[in-house]
Parts: sequence; structure tokens; C-alpha cells
Amino acid sequence: MHIGRYCSAYMQLLVYLCTADCRWHRTMRLFGSYKEENILAKVKQGDGKAMRTLYDRNIEYMSAVCARYIADVETRKDILQDAFIKIISSIGSFHYRGEGSLKAWMLRITANEALNYLRQAASKQLVEYDDKLPDVAEEPEVEGLSPDVLRHLILRLPPGYRMVLNLYVFENKSHKEIAQLLGIGESSSASQFLRAKALLAKFINEYKKSHIND
Repeated sequence: MHIGRYCSAYMQLLVYLCTADCRWHRTMRLFGSYKEENILAKVKQGDGKAMRTLYDRNIEYMSAVCARYIADVETRKDILQDAFIKIISSIGSFHYRGEGSLKAWMLRITANEALNYLRQAASKQLVEYDDKLPDVAEEPEVEGLSPDVLRHLILRLPPGYRMVLNLYVFENKSHKEIAQLLGIGESSSASQFLRAKALLAKFINEYKKSHIND
């Protein structure tokens, strides 16, 4: 790889990221029909257009992952930008393992960036709230809810609850692993998860009651 050309393409990408809206781009630029492996090869060569195509192809999925953890839109944009810059800066060490492996790696970096942001304030977020919730959490009845509605209701959870719920449900982490990630006790992780489920069930029931005639 020619270092000068790569750096120039990288700087162009930074400008692109700073001016791009974090929404799915309907037009797939020059490499729209290329397979993931082909785009990866071009990116590793320092091709700026390939970098932008990689961004366009994956930003929708990255944004969805980030939104599971971060409620604030502007904060999400900052995290997504940091995640993509990290992806590009470390992509040289990525080993391709078949179609979809690059996307999975990118989403894992995105989730880690969101978690790193939340972890910095974890001591303030992982606290008990005054809501009188049952010891045994009611299972949230998600049937009939659209993904957008469910995502909105999850974002209403206190940050600590939302963080543990996402790690347990979406990232398939055990409470032992969550405790190690967040620097909390295993029992605290389990407690946060139970309370998150109970509060989410409450939100879902309230939503369904208010939309019973929809």
C-alpha cells in the first residue's frame, strides 16, 4: 500500500464523515455491486471511494446497533464517527473469513465504542431507582410491536438498565461477563436485568393500552 495515497484517502474520508448524515444512503456509489471481499481489498489499498462505499453499505446497521445503547442522537453520531474511524485505522489487521465477516466485525467495534462511552459513566448509571418493581420480573410481551416502537421503549429505560439488557439479550453476554465488562458485581448485573425487564414490560403494557384502538 502506498502510504501517502492511503493517508490522503483517509483525510478525505474524515471530511466525508463530518459532513455525512447518519442515514442510509440510497445510492451505492461506484462499488455498489461489489462483494464485501472486493471492497475490503480496495479499502486496504487506500481507495477513498471504497471507504465511502463501505460506510454507505454499513452505516444503517451500525446506527441500529448504536441506538440500542445510546438515546441521544448527537451522541450516537459522534460514536458512529469514532467507530468508523477506528474501523478504517485497524482494517489492515482484519482477516476476512467469508461474506458477512467484515460487517460482523464492524458491528462489534460499533457496539464496543458505545459500551466504552457508557462505561465511563457506569458508576452513575448503574443505580437503583425508586420504582416499586416485583422481585420476579414480568416477561415483556413484544408480540405485535414494531421494531421501531420496541427500540423507542428500550431507549426509555434508564441507561444502566438499558446497558445490561442489551448486553444480555443482544450481545449474548452472561452476567459474569457483563460484571467484568462494567466493573460491577455479578448479582448487580442480574438485578439490573430483572428490573430492566420489569420496567420494559410496564412500558409495553402502557403503550398497548394507549393504542388499543389503533
